[in-house]
Amino acid sequence: MKHASGPNPMKTDALATHASMATGQLVLDKIDYDERATMRAWESFLSDEPTSIRDPVHVRSLIHDSWYRSATGGINAQGIEAPLSSDRNEIEYLTRANAELLSAARRSFASLGQLLEGTGAMLVLADSDGVLIDAIGDKKTLHDGMDIHLGIGGKWNEDAVGTNGIGTALWTGEPIFVHAAEHFCAGIKSWTCAGAPIRDPLDGKIIGVVDLSGYSPIFRPHNTALVAATARQIEKALAEQQQEQRTRLLEAFISSAPSYRRKDGLVIVDHRGRAIFCNNVPNGDTTEMMDGPMEPGRGRWLMNLPASGSDTDLVNALPAHLRSCHVTPLKLDGDLRGAALVFPSVPAVSSMTVIHREVNKHLQIAAAMIVGESEKLLAAVEVASRVAGSNGVTSLLIEGETGVGKELFARLVHAGSRRTENDPFIAMNCGAITKELFGSELFGHVAGAFTGASRDGKPGIFELANGGVLSLDEIGELPLEIQPFLLRVLEERVVHRIGDPRARPVDVRLVASTNRDLKKEVAAGRFRSDLYYRIGAVSIHVPPLRERGDDVLLLIEHFNRRIAKLAGNDPLEFSNEARDALLAYRWPGNVRELKNLVERLHILARGGAIELQDLPGEIAMIDRNTTEVHSDHPTAMLEAPVCTFEDAERQAIKNALAAESGNLSKVALRLGISRPTLYRKLGQYGIRRGFL
Repeated sequence: MKHASGPNPMKTDALATHASMATGQLVLDKIDYDERATMRAWESFLSDEPTSIRDPVHVRSLIHDSWYRSATGGINAQGIEAPLSSDRNEIEYLTRANAELLSAARRSFASLGQLLEGTGAMLVLADSDGVLIDAIGDKKTLHDGMDIHLGIGGKWNEDAVGTNGIGTALWTGEPIFVHAAEHFCAGIKSWTCAGAPIRDPLDGKIIGVVDLSGYSPIFRPHNTALVAATARQIEKALAEQQQEQRTRLLEAFISSAPSYRRKDGLVIVDHRGRAIFCNNVPNGDTTEMMDGPMEPGRGRWLMNLPASGSDTDLVNALPAHLRSCHVTPLKLDGDLRGAALVFPSVPAVSSMTVIHREVNKHLQIAAAMIVGESEKLLAAVEVASRVAGSNGVTSLLIEGETGVGKELFARLVHAGSRRTENDPFIAMNCGAITKELFGSELFGHVAGAFTGASRDGKPGIFELANGGVLSLDEIGELPLEIQPFLLRVLEERVVHRIGDPRARPVDVRLVASTNRDLKKEVAAGRFRSDLYYRIGAVSIHVPPLRERGDDVLLLIEHFNRRIAKLAGNDPLEFSNEARDALLAYRWPGNVRELKNLVERLHILARGGAIELQDLPGEIAMIDRNTTEVHSDHPTAMLEAPVCTFEDAERQAIKNALAAESGNLSKVALRLGISRPTLYRKLGQYGIRRGFL
């Protein structure tokens, strides 16, 4: 491996200053890194079984988790380079496929290219698969990067080369750095890298990564800030490109469809088949498009545009629930770049009966999105439905652990509260807003209200949510000094923009959610009691997944079929042992963790069947531990003759467990009861899983 000469400190500091200015509020903690300790931890990790789940000393949890994925994914820890495609046709295909991303990144890369010369650093752009499609920077570093295939055509996702700035940023979806010995493969441990994902402004999907790499001496905490700022600039350029294309497609539609009536429903899709404009979209079979506050369904994928662009092929490409529309191809510069879907209007019926029927339909659809049959969950859904149908309840508190699906309940309230199709649903995560910006985000500001204020002023989220529902997630993160102003808005139903004495009336239903115990926060003085009692007059507790019993299996089946349908594959088949392990697992990440697991299994499964060994170690190990019989002889579980019905039933369950070696499916079949009933009986009689 070649070693680079030390980077120019003046230029490195200039990059750090540029990053700090570009990101504004992004602050990184001081990095505590010990090279020798990290190497010892890596060597110790490799000497253990790959399924080891203990955290090695001196290694960040983010890095350890990535090492674990790398080891269990079969990555060679002694690898010295990434896979590289040098086929000219394949490179040309990558360039064409990522033309929009490359175009959006061109300005940022051009402005940074000169700054990087002499710093020992290089800036690379990768697509959603982690394949490099562009690289700029210090010439010597670019040359040395080819020693490890850090160049165009190199594949740097975790499945290819283990822990690294590009692949791990793709996996986590967050800006990260991987420094020196933190890399999984030995051949790249002399490098440092910081990567940030780039998301499509239209649908939020990760479409690439921007990464700053070089030999380890170039490491600065600000490297992550630099790539995060660059990613945001690229996303801004993408948004501008998409807005321009949206305008041109609308113009193309207007010129090609003179018979279009304003009352007709209209959806414009781009060249990827995603809705970029929606107006008067009808109900019925297109209801799944109706979930946006400004334009229902914008960003949704609806169809695959055929290469030919003929009317017949376009009609055949439409999904079944959109076949009632009229479709028109839209061409720009002679190429098919989108299509217009027109839904002829129908006479409107103005009656309260129709309004209530539509509200009930929206409510039923939103309730159907909450998958589960457990008593605690259904009770929470019932309370949310009652709140949605009540005009007297203006605020609601939703409590529950992270990942339980609190936003679905907020959307349920919105669905049942609708008075018109365009009633907004505005969501804000209080944990993602800096302390200084809370007032501006909540209440808005006028021009020049403070340094950095918008030139034209800006409405707050209360104004944006007027007539609809405002969802404040992580309400416990709201700064104490802002809480009185929020209480005032809720009480007086008016909002004052910062710097403006004028009161603006707002009609907003507030849905606050938190994973904290707000009663304890009130007792600790971190949350105002008057605000707590104002927003918590009606509260809902969304139960964690571990308390929902067989809902785990229902959710697995739900996500399994949905993911398979999107991918055009058959659903996965789970063995009884795998299902038992999934039921036994406590799901600390709740529904979000379960969904991520199903997505991962669809990606990594070698066949259509999921066995116990296909599950992550922390889940499979629970099943192995719980299936151990606490006796060398099953008959040792048999007790003395019983004298009551309950004792007999308890003994029958124990005998069946012993006879079937703890297989719950076979135990339920032997006893002639359902698996949910068996689980209830196990809890009722206090039969520990250790019997299994």
